[in-house]
Amino acid sequence: MTPIRTVRAPHPGTASGAAAAAAPAVRPMPAPVPRLETTYTPRHPLDLHRTVVFQRRGANDPTLVVDGPVIWRASRTPAGVATVALRAAGDGVRVAAWGPGAEWAIAQVPALCGADDDLEGFDAARHPLIADSHRRNPGLRLGRTGLVFDALAGAIFEQKVTGLQAFAAWRRIVTWFGDRAPGPTPRPMFAPPSIDGWRRIPSWSWHRAGLEPPQSRTVVSVAACGASLVRALDGAPDGATREAVLTSLRGIGPWTSAETRIRAYGDPDAVSVGDFHLAHEVGYALAAGRTDDDGMLELLAAWPGHRQRVVRLIGASGVREPRRGPRLHPEDHRER
Repeated sequence: MTPIRTVRAPHPGTASGAAAAAAPAVRPMPAPVPRLETTYTPRHPLDLHRTVVFQRRGANDPTLVVDGPVIWRASRTPAGVATVALRAAGDGVRVAAWGPGAEWAIAQVPALCGADDDLEGFDAARHPLIADSHRRNPGLRLGRTGLVFDALAGAIFEQKVTGLQAFAAWRRIVTWFGDRAPGPTPRPMFAPPSIDGWRRIPSWSWHRAGLEPPQSRTVVSVAACGASLVRALDGAPDGATREAVLTSLRGIGPWTSAETRIRAYGDPDAVSVGDFHLAHEVGYALAAGRTDDDGMLELLAAWPGHRQRVVRLIGASGVREPRRGPRLHPEDHRER
């Protein structure tokens, strides 16, 4: 990346010039928010939108907003809350960041954009659909956030419920208990709660948010050992070890482990076994028919070490199994 420079951006709404002289006396505006800027130039083709927006949890995720060509992401880094804005420009990505964690967030941009994604050993030619999707999507990279607890909490929200239910609950909890994101975000954005913050969310707030008791209890229980869990996972040598650590926790199974490792570590081999749709989609794409989890794993075995990459390429191919039944309408049992 090019050297990081600090810009003191004007605070939104600050008057200037003659307009400032003519303005009535008002209480002073807050000090301008410092902004760090740099440019990241990847060494590989990069589809910024497809790579980074994968991290979003629903269209109204308060931690990730797409505003025209700019992708805004709010996170709680080890150095504090940060907002980062990413925009493709020529052969690079223009980056701006705000907040106490701005330097950490900027340093993480290459990993978020898939700089650590290694295609060694991947043979797309093993199946014509995968070969075609790989050729048409050379910029699809497997990025990683480096923030394992946020990824784990979000995955727990999505256990055994529809995406609509999980995304709505995530939006409410993060907005109610997270921290407001710094910087000139296009709409109010929030970083997720701290590990201790997750643990202290009252039971009635989980209910109001629409999250089921098994999921909320699991978030609280893993938060109780969250700091040591993060250290163990970050220090693990490989995906298999991380899976063993995660699935040793009550309420965390193979699906939640895989979803966590995919987002936090960009694990190219993780497969979300137990997903309601995934096995059917993989079977339809690779064998023109439905299959179960065992059949999916058998089909994906042709790409050892790169099974998640194949799943993502199937998603990028546009091939979808035709829906055979009515859309599920989730029930809402909260008191009104």
